[in-house]
Parts: sequence; structure tokens; C-alpha cells
Amino acid sequence: MENNKNIKADSYYKDVVKRFLSHKLAMVGLIVIIIELICVILLPIIFNMDPYTSDPTAFNAAPSKAHFFGCDDLGRDVFARLMYGGRVSLQVGLLSAIISMIVGIPLGLIAGYYGGIWETIIMRLADIFMSFPSMILILVLVAIFGPSVWTVTLVIGVLGWTDFAKLMYGNVLTVRNKEYVESAKAIGTKDFKILVSYIIPNAFTPVLINFTFRMAQAIIQESALSFLGMGVQPPMASWGNILYAAQSIVVLSHRPWLWIPPGVLLVLTVCSINFIGDGLRDALDSKMTIKKK
Repeated sequence: MENNKNIKADSYYKDVVKRFLSHKLAMVGLIVIIIELICVILLPIIFNMDPYTSDPTAFNAAPSKAHFFGCDDLGRDVFARLMYGGRVSLQVGLLSAIISMIVGIPLGLIAGYYGGIWETIIMRLADIFMSFPSMILILVLVAIFGPSVWTVTLVIGVLGWTDFAKLMYGNVLTVRNKEYVESAKAIGTKDFKILVSYIIPNAFTPVLINFTFRMAQAIIQESALSFLGMGVQPPMASWGNILYAAQSIVVLSHRPWLWIPPGVLLVLTVCSINFIGDGLRDALDSKMTIKKK
């Protein structure tokens, strides 16, 4: 019996991987993200890039052999800053999504499984958080605690818990009345074991998909904060504050190498992460795959 369960599980995961690998846009997005990660992690080490040192002979210099993407108004190499900025933007996006998930999943589990007063408190608290414009609330909190990489990461992460909590709550409501959960309760299985063994595995798939979308959203929010001057602070680079430094009319009209590359990378990264999320959704939802066929 146990062997049959293992065989079915292996077959299911193989089918999921096969469906994911056959999703063309997801593969494009995955390749783009892998290339970006390799570039932002390895290129600065291999070529000994320095995003902070100024070249006194290259203020606002156009792209050349010495500086692939030119230099900014302080003579700093734009390509080096793009690579280091990519590290920061991707780091903020990933860690913020992880924090949101760590906060939101337990709250959604408690509200959905135990119900009653827990459901009322947690869900009404989520409604209150969602009633405020997220960017304004983030701006206020960042202004209170001071703009920095870690402040931005924590604030975006903590305020993003509602999506995961609501999603987990709805999934748990569906799963908790299933026969196998009722059987486990009837034989005296403890709540913790029921949650870990039955509820979470059967309610986690949509949360995993939402994680990718939340990561993309966090990258956009960090870039918006940095563009407004309330995010990652110079001289540390992020794609958002590179754009912030290039917002004058003169730069926009005469120095496109300062704002086009970070803008393109932001759009490419966010689209790629969303494509991966779409691929996971289609791969994990066999009914959707069948409909598409």
C-alpha cells in the first residue's frame, strides 16, 4: 500500500515537472532569471567591478570599450552599478516574499483551521491592512524607521502577509472538511500533526504560486521606493535608485544609457518571474492544462 502511494506521488511530481518544462513562457522566464543571477553574482567578482569609485575623466561619459554602459554624473561605471543593483533588487524581492509567507501562512492556518475568535481577529486584521493604500503605508513606515535595504525589505515583507493569509485561509476551509482530515481527528490525531501532514500539503500549492507573484510585486515596490528617494540609499545601488538619479530632462533626452538599461532589466525581471508563476500554476493545476489542450 505504501509503495503504491509512493509510486503515485512520484508519477504526479514527474507530470508536474513535465508540464512545467513544456510551458514555453515559463522556460523563457526561468532562463532569463538564471542568466541574471549568474551575471549579478559572478560578473562583479570575475571582472573586479567597483560601483562606487569615480573615474574623473568619464563624468557622464557615453558607452565605450572602457565603460560598456557609460558613466553617471559622478563618473561611476553604470554597468557595475547595474550588476550590484541587481543583487539588491533581487535580494529585496526574494527576502520580502519569504517574510510575507512566514508571517501570512501561520495566521491563515490558524484562522482557517480553528475558526471562531481566531478567524474573526485575523481576517478582520487582514481587512484593515488591505484597506490602506499599500505604497502610502510603506512610505510612512520607511520614513519612521529610516530608509535602508533592510528596512525596505522588512516593511514590504511584513505588510505583504495579507495575501498569503487570505489564500491559506480559503484553502484550509476547503481542506479541513475532507474525509481524511475527519478520519484523523476521529482517531485522536493531534492538531499539529493534522496541520503538518494533511492540511498544509493539500493547501500549499496556490501559496507557492502566489510566492512568485509576490516576489515580482516586492521588486516593483522596492524600485518605486528607491525612485522616490525612500528606498535603497546612495551610494548603494539598486535598479530603482539608478532610475531616480536619471530623472532630469537633460538625462532623459540626451543620456539614455543612464535610464534605459535599469528600466529594461526591471521590466524583464518582473515579467520573467510572472511567467514562472504562470508556468507553476498551469503545471500544478492539471485541470487547467487539460482545458488548454
